[in-house]
Amino acid sequence: MRILIVDDEPELLEQIRQALNRQQYTTDTAMDGEEALDRAFSDPYDLIILDVMLPKKDGFGVLLELRNEKITTPILMLTARGEIEDRIKGLDLGADDYLAKPFSMAELLARIRALLRRGNELVTSVLETGNLRLNTATREVTLNDRPLKLTPKEFSVLEFLLYNRNRAVSRFSMAEHVWGDAFDPFTMSNNIDVHIKNLRRKIGDTGGEVIRTVRGVGYIIRDDD
Repeated sequence: MRILIVDDEPELLEQIRQALNRQQYTTDTAMDGEEALDRAFSDPYDLIILDVMLPKKDGFGVLLELRNEKITTPILMLTARGEIEDRIKGLDLGADDYLAKPFSMAELLARIRALLRRGNELVTSVLETGNLRLNTATREVTLNDRPLKLTPKEFSVLEFLLYNRNRAVSRFSMAEHVWGDAFDPFTMSNNIDVHIKNLRRKIGDTGGEVIRTVRGVGYIIRDDD
């Protein structure tokens, strides 16, 4: 399970990150609203922990923008405010739960487990376009209901494109997601182009109609009109 933690208090952010890592969750962090949106639009998360009081864009603004873009990831709001009006506002904007600071780490972990159980019941693990289907849970890919054999990197590239379908993704964002800190910026573009070429061959997309090139940016998968 991958969780995004958004808070501008470094000490609390690190405490939450360590607690989640001890529970075997994979975590990413952000310290302002704009960084939170960049991460949430670029990568698939199973849960977002979102503080209300953030620099650049507050948590309510982040929440509203995510929901307007049809991102249904469960969101747990954190705030130092205890007013019921703030809680109601967050829930009305699409938050799934609300926890006021200060809180115990045990309660936070319990809330996370409850939201992840609820999310598993409601959110499909299948990403698809046309007859191409990718199952993030079983890591299986099929084309016209026939299995495709992809390398782990090819799978990650395709997953990233499908998660962001209808949005152009840059080569840099793709490299950061697939290769993490291990990518070399000097060979990045060539590596990505090679993987895209292999993916197109395997899914029968020799004309680039499924994985489309966006000149000067990167690639995009669009839903069929």
